[in-house]
Amino acid sequence: MQEVAVVGLDLAKNVFQVHGVASDGAVLVRRQLRRTQVLDFFRALSPCLVGIEACASAHHWGRELIALGHEVRLMPPAYVKAYLKRGKTDAADAEAIAEAVTRPTMRFVAVKSRDQQAVLMLHKARDLLVRQRTMLINALRGHLGEFGIIAAQGAAGVEAAKRALREDPGQLPELAQLALMGLADQLDRLTAEIANLERRILTWHRQDAVSQRLASIPGIGPITASAMAASAPDPALFRSGRQFAAWLGLTPRAHSSGGKERQAGISKMGDSYLRRLLVVGATAVLRQSRQKASGGTWIQGLLDRKKPKVAAVALANKTARIAWVLMSRGESYRPATA
Repeated sequence: MQEVAVVGLDLAKNVFQVHGVASDGAVLVRRQLRRTQVLDFFRALSPCLVGIEACASAHHWGRELIALGHEVRLMPPAYVKAYLKRGKTDAADAEAIAEAVTRPTMRFVAVKSRDQQAVLMLHKARDLLVRQRTMLINALRGHLGEFGIIAAQGAAGVEAAKRALREDPGQLPELAQLALMGLADQLDRLTAEIANLERRILTWHRQDAVSQRLASIPGIGPITASAMAASAPDPALFRSGRQFAAWLGLTPRAHSSGGKERQAGISKMGDSYLRRLLVVGATAVLRQSRQKASGGTWIQGLLDRKKPKVAAVALANKTARIAWVLMSRGESYRPATA
């Protein structure tokens, strides 16, 4: 009797779809599973290749199936789409996953550990709170401006506005005081929670060797280093630093046909959070280079030829390539000598 060699697993909240094929491509299993039946089903199978689309719960199920002895490969859903036949059903999705996971040119996503997912959750929570803090600052500044109280830009201006609001509340109507005091108190709580999350991220960074090596690169601090170490745990999935930069969306988007090559702006594919951190870090490096008239011949030539934002993206691309080399070789950053 033939054994299942490849399984395509379409994840869901409660009802999962399984498509299992033999080594010769014959379909052996095509059925639905409830959540409580998934592990029992795979526990009864001999070790096989399991394909899963990379989604919210994919890493959890990947770890569970690896513990049962199966080989699990996660794939971006956009790459699986090409193997989907007419119509979209759970059964068709599972069949497409089983087909895509066997392709030699398919690109895969590394299964993250619980610790890596946990530190990325810290980053996502911090990013959400930072956006909420910005919303509160804009609301507070705008409402104060309606009464002729203008706060300067930056953190110092916000603190001055809150201090003026609390020290001289009589300059505003009672209802306006009630509304703005609530915004100011909420802003203080958000700032304290963001600082707490950053301390937790820094603690994890100090315990992770890869993150510490990445932080030695100019333009990468503990926040970016820890996010990169947790987001790209397996550098072997990328053939080169350029492919890693392309995965982050930091390479030009090609649109060529008929022998005519056209390149637009960067593709902006991949992890937008990590890409934003790299560009912000590169912007800081360029600003420092302009102030000190230093940074090496390459950076100075880049600033002479390109606009500041274009130069920041180009430097972020180079930083990503350097980061891939450090992760793949296990080395530390060595600054270029003059």
